[in-house]
Amino acid sequence: MVRARKTRLADVAARAGVSRTTASYILNGRSGEMRLSDDAVARVRAAAVELDYRPNRAARSLRTSQTRTVGLVSDSVASGHFASRMLTGASAAARESDHVLLIGETDGDPLVERLLVEQMLDQGVDGIVYATLRHREVAVPAALRQTRTVLLNCADPASGLPAVVPDEHGGGRRAADLVAGVAGPVVVVGDDHEQGTHAGAMRLAGLEEQLAARGREVADVLRCDWSVAGAREAVTSWWGTGVRNGALVCMNDRVAMGVYQALTAREAAIPGAFAVVSFDGSELATWLTPALTSVALPFAELGATAVRLLLDPPPGASRTVRLEMPVVHGGSVPASAAVTR
Repeated sequence: MVRARKTRLADVAARAGVSRTTASYILNGRSGEMRLSDDAVARVRAAAVELDYRPNRAARSLRTSQTRTVGLVSDSVASGHFASRMLTGASAAARESDHVLLIGETDGDPLVERLLVEQMLDQGVDGIVYATLRHREVAVPAALRQTRTVLLNCADPASGLPAVVPDEHGGGRRAADLVAGVAGPVVVVGDDHEQGTHAGAMRLAGLEEQLAARGREVADVLRCDWSVAGAREAVTSWWGTGVRNGALVCMNDRVAMGVYQALTAREAAIPGAFAVVSFDGSELATWLTPALTSVALPFAELGATAVRLLLDPPPGASRTVRLEMPVVHGGSVPASAAVTR
């Protein structure tokens, strides 16, 4: 059986009517260096598609000392439907720079983590993004301190590595603005038991700070884990205090679902009796009735920003990049309650 000859760069150049050098510059994303016309760029790219041309990355890496690959090591990001958007954003940003994203998940096993990092470094990746499902403090493997690395959704103060994280404190301030005009007490539902996590404490700090600026305060914190059942039980117990109106600020969308269940069982209207605000901005927020107002985690943007910072760090860039958490408006807060800045 005779194998079909692999398409060469010279074939693409001939089909497009340009020199091999010109075709190489265009396909390597360097057309601007030769001031090539848009027409030439379009012809070369079309010819590459028509001929199913695939560059020899191994040969390219020998010439440029780059493999055009980026490694991403995470604990359990890939297996989480919502957080996996970080991978979507990271992969898209890698493609923008003509890189391929190689993903490895450790499930929190330190041995697996070390082996994954070593394997990626042995393959000569151009850098590694180290990501976590929950925004928390970490201690990265020693090998990552010796190579180009950006942390995603986590921080390692001891290493001084650059990090891309959500602005949890700012998110808390936005939640405060949403409920500052609600009559009745402001009550937080959910706290963060896991040592080293940042989200809960930073959200609460931002909420309290902004409420104080509005002449309000957090009246109570209903402590429970960040789950539907935990929140439902916490609000059910709290109902005995006799409070029948106010604002409930939930630490994530699953907590909000438990709050909805507890209030609905007691025929407490949302948002008539209680305004409800949450954090995450997951699909769950749109499934509830009324749709939940939530301060969203910009997962895709986090992933994309981490890869761009890894491959093309701007001069003088901050070691920690904090991305704004936007508000996704639903019907769980009266429009008249929000206070504009």
